[in-house]
Amino acid sequence: MPVSGDMNSGGRARLTPPQLALLLGGPIAVALASWVYLGIMIDDMSTIPGMSSMMMNPQTFDLLRFAGLFLMWAVMMAAMMLPTAVPMLMAYARMRSTETRRGAVWLSVSYFAGGYVLAWSTFSLAAAGIQLALTSAAVLSPMMMKVMPGPVAAGVLIFVGAYQFTPLKQSCLRQCRTPIAFLMTQWRNGDFGALMMGWRHGLFCVGCCWALMALLLVAGVMNTVWIIVITLYVLIEKVVPNSQAISRLVGAGLIGLGLWTLAT
Repeated sequence: MPVSGDMNSGGRARLTPPQLALLLGGPIAVALASWVYLGIMIDDMSTIPGMSSMMMNPQTFDLLRFAGLFLMWAVMMAAMMLPTAVPMLMAYARMRSTETRRGAVWLSVSYFAGGYVLAWSTFSLAAAGIQLALTSAAVLSPMMMKVMPGPVAAGVLIFVGAYQFTPLKQSCLRQCRTPIAFLMTQWRNGDFGALMMGWRHGLFCVGCCWALMALLLVAGVMNTVWIIVITLYVLIEKVVPNSQAISRLVGAGLIGLGLWTLAT
């Protein structure tokens, strides 16, 4: 598969849409499969390992439940976050498009995406543990997969809103919004280098978006509408100009909603 494409006036390879689609084939396939599997779990939560027993006896801890929740979060993060990484993957594919070895770019892009998914899978371990702990403490409903209305839900909304204003959030968001700058400063050669670059980009993305995932604890972890809304919002933050202002506006709205929830 030739991947060099035509050369633009600046001497860089210009990939056609079909070439880019081929190079992104691995990540696209994983994202689509994750959405399909996520839809199966949403339609029938008993397909999640350990979920049936957790609904019947939520106060009991066992490794099967933790493994099932980790699987659920890992699949959900792959479905939600891989599409938002497409701008970065496209930029990486273009920078690697001068490779002469057949299939080299395709493999490197897949390794990069694998590192990205690995970072979010690490986050999923923490998310599964938190959900299991909240369920065991009777703070989170095992059936609805969300915290009970009241101070805890309000606190989550206020916390997520406040995080939108933090320097960590804004710093990580800048890394996610500037693919070329990230690649120029974080470049590593080889397939293992691609994996490490994807891992580092994934860590920046986790730093930017982890608090937003806590909204699922309020709306419902398996709430299809909110899964889609958060996915689209994260993509907007990454690609829309002046998205820092949007981030702060959303943060103010979440704080206001949390305060209103406390007062009612």
